[in-house]
Amino acid sequence: MNMPEAHKLPNALTIKDIDQIDFAKEGGLVPAVVQHADTLQVLMLGYMNAEALKATLQGGLVTFWSRSKNRLWRKGETSGDTLELDHILTDCDEDALLVYARPKGPTCHTKTTSCFGTETAPGIGFMGHLAHVVKDRAKAPPADSYTARLMQKGIAKIAQKVGEEGLETALAGRAGDLDELHNEAADLLYHLEVLLMARDTRLENVLETLRERHRG
Repeated sequence: MNMPEAHKLPNALTIKDIDQIDFAKEGGLVPAVVQHADTLQVLMLGYMNAEALKATLQGGLVTFWSRSKNRLWRKGETSGDTLELDHILTDCDEDALLVYARPKGPTCHTKTTSCFGTETAPGIGFMGHLAHVVKDRAKAPPADSYTARLMQKGIAKIAQKVGEEGLETALAGRAGDLDELHNEAADLLYHLEVLLMARDTRLENVLETLRERHRG
């Protein structure tokens, strides 16, 4: 499996970094919190030993040490609901892991997105979820999907819609009706997501531009 670009992050763990993790502190296991790589929604908590961490980094599918099965357990090995690795970070004490992954199907055995009871990402993380929704709807038959019909009309029409929604958002903001402002701003964000997808880029890249502006 080809590793995603995110594995090139300077602080992301690699195979050669496994020895730096303090597995001895907790009897050979360290906690591994899994977050959705796009929405940052917390998906689950598992445990890894050195072997599980190596299998995860080498194979690209998140693998744990199952305390109940007393063996390596690749998430989704039975259900097919795997977690595709993006990258892994360690905490400051090097005895806990933060795993960024993209789920293929529900993460929890109860068939929910998260083991922590939330079905969709909270707060601004919902924008990552929206990106997946837009991508899926763009693949649907145009007769069934507004997004597909808009994509079919081409980049000029999509850009025009962003301009129209931007103006309507500004007018709603000036008028002082918060419900109208919320509705128009939602339309603007949706059409902006379509435009970014049509130009083969992501909101994440826009956010990185903002980060660069405010670093210092």
